Amino acid sequence: MELKIMSFALLFLQLISNDRFKSVQHRVLANRIGPRVSVASLFCTGYMPIPKLYGPIKELLSENNPPKYRETTVRDYLVHFKAKGLGRTSGLDAFRL
Repeated sequence: MELKIMSFALLFLQLISNDRFKSVQHRVLANRIGPRVSVASLFCTGYMPIPKLYGPIKELLSENNPPKYRETTVRDYLVHFKAKGLGRTSGLDAFRL
């Protein structure tokens, strides 16, 4: 069984780095026999209405490297990521300029 996962945290890093750091689609191969157990432990306040906008880091931008993503809040990003679901397309597509 093959599971493909794209972490929203790594995608968010791609957004603020203006594609300097690119997230890859993770691939997991699980045995057909026996359970596959994964445990994730996260602390997230992403759904709280904090108005801070995040976008490409200004120091990484230049005339030759303009912003590739619009600014967004963590909450709006997570709402979009959750609504989009896992799939073959990036969660960042909706934030591209």
